[in-house]
Amino acid sequence: MTEVTFKRLALIGIGLIGSSIARAARQHGLAEEIVCAARTADSRRVAKELKIVDAAYDDPVEAVRGADLVIFCTPVGTYSKLAEQIAPALEQGAIVTDVGSVKAAVVKAIGPHMPDYVDFIPGHPVAGTEKSGPAAGFAELFINRWCILTPTDTARDEAVEKLSAFWSAMGSKVETMDAEHHDLVLAITSHIPHLIAYNIVGTADDLEDVTQSEVIKYSAGGFRDFTRIAASDPTMWRDVFLHNKEAVLEMLGRFTEDLAQLQRAIRWDDGDTLFKIFSRTRAIRRQIIDAGQETPEPDFGRVHSADESPKKP
Repeated sequence: MTEVTFKRLALIGIGLIGSSIARAARQHGLAEEIVCAARTADSRRVAKELKIVDAAYDDPVEAVRGADLVIFCTPVGTYSKLAEQIAPALEQGAIVTDVGSVKAAVVKAIGPHMPDYVDFIPGHPVAGTEKSGPAAGFAELFINRWCILTPTDTARDEAVEKLSAFWSAMGSKVETMDAEHHDLVLAITSHIPHLIAYNIVGTADDLEDVTQSEVIKYSAGGFRDFTRIAASDPTMWRDVFLHNKEAVLEMLGRFTEDLAQLQRAIRWDDGDTLFKIFSRTRAIRRQIIDAGQETPEPDFGRVHSADESPKKP
């Protein structure tokens, strides 16, 4: 069994994902010491008050000193500068990874700055909520969620195994793949849906014949859940689209072609085509539920508290 306890876990950034890693690592005894670096004094204060970390620094160089596991938990656009900054302070044999939603761009941003005595293993826990900040994290975030690792050619097998064991211990199902393939898969399963959500909610906000109060008042389940997705961190998603441009544009082109097919079917009263497409997509939903990535309950399986439950008329 792979030894998974780290001496010092350094989190660069302590938002939703970073604070959830800290909580889960603490809960499962995966690090003797957990520290973070955060840009704002408020984030550092909250992280320490909640006892998520043992120490919080404004300087990431101080955070990584003595760390045998370093995880980038900031927007992808910050990676290159941070990697250059911390590189001279990295410990020999340390594992350096990240939680970004794109991977090929991460390899290009961090890889050139990494000394040859560390193991650089890009990663992506496919988990999250629309909330952000150190107070938003929770230890159970990664349970039964995938974590995809895209190891570089220079990463040692034992380092990949140890990082895989780390994520498994926090409840994740771990898989490895090529960085470019990851970006193509995530473009259609995550990035395009977010882009569509941002666009639909923006379109609703721009309507002149339908008031904003009506949009809010009559939000059916579909639109309401689009707003949940569209509430995600704007800085993070800006960086995702700018750093996964090729894959997103390819998938967006395919989506546009399929949307045109639906448009034609509606215009020409082609009910058979509409029924065929809707039946096929319903089957995909069933497969997602069967794979344990969703529950069959309405409202995307969210549990309402007593005062949040829909009121009966």
